[in-house]
Amino acid sequence: MAKCDEGYLCAVCGEDVANVTHSDLYLRYVIGLVDPEMLHSTPERHIRCNPALAQFIVDADFDPVVVEGEFSKATLDPEYVARRETLVTRGYRRLSEIKQMQDTSILEFPLPEVIEQLKNRS
Repeated sequence: MAKCDEGYLCAVCGEDVANVTHSDLYLRYVIGLVDPEMLHSTPERHIRCNPALAQFIVDADFDPVVVEGEFSKATLDPEYVARRETLVTRGYRRLSEIKQMQDTSILEFPLPEVIEQLKNRS
């Protein structure tokens, strides 16, 4: 099977990342952590396979992820945690919107403020 026919395999668990709503790569892209130029060369993984980020998703449709130890959000500054939860949860919800988009440029996937930052960088 050609590499392009295999889909996107998770770099952590090796399983298929079946759709964008499970994609850590696209979550990080829509919230501005992955540059559009790096999408093609950045490893994919499931959101849940990146617990350090997944713990910040606060949504009824997402079973909470709890991280133990020094990377736990419980050990971090509450203001930082609140900002991070807001951003990452918005990004997670954006993935559901993206799944419904037809004929939309990948450059339109990020959150509005991320698109603005990308434009200002150019």
